[in-house]
Amino acid sequence: MPGEPGGDWRGDLRTLALETRRMTSRHPWFAVLVHARPPAGPHMMRRLEFMLTVLVRQGATVGDAMTYAALIDRHVLGSALQESEEARLERRHGLDDDARLHAAIATLRDLAAADGRLPHLTEWLTRPAGPTPGERFAIGLDFVLDGIAARLA
Repeated sequence: MPGEPGGDWRGDLRTLALETRRMTSRHPWFAVLVHARPPAGPHMMRRLEFMLTVLVRQGATVGDAMTYAALIDRHVLGSALQESEEARLERRHGLDDDARLHAAIATLRDLAAADGRLPHLTEWLTRPAGPTPGERFAIGLDFVLDGIAARLA
């Protein structure tokens, strides 16, 4: 749990989101649990109060702050759920081995190419590249914080 909010609201919320993501990486069951029922424990309530304080200090109403906090948490917990499920499926289907993963991608590329209407997907599957899961998380978090910043202005 963070202490008192500092002077950088984005930094405060970013740090909290990144720390929560690290925790859900260590404990993937947490995102499933919180997704299935409201988090009402004392730590979660203090965490939420921290977020609300940061946002209200930036001029948000408590109602808007609750909405923005929920959006941040949807990104954090939604990403955790997706990454956990992808890892589970990769293990289940043996795709956590590089050779099998490349073979699966090649099969998808061949299907996309055979369709004839998927040139961009076929191109990407030929040379798959992109940010890591952590980098994708950070990009999404920046989008959410940018959207909140636009509404606070």
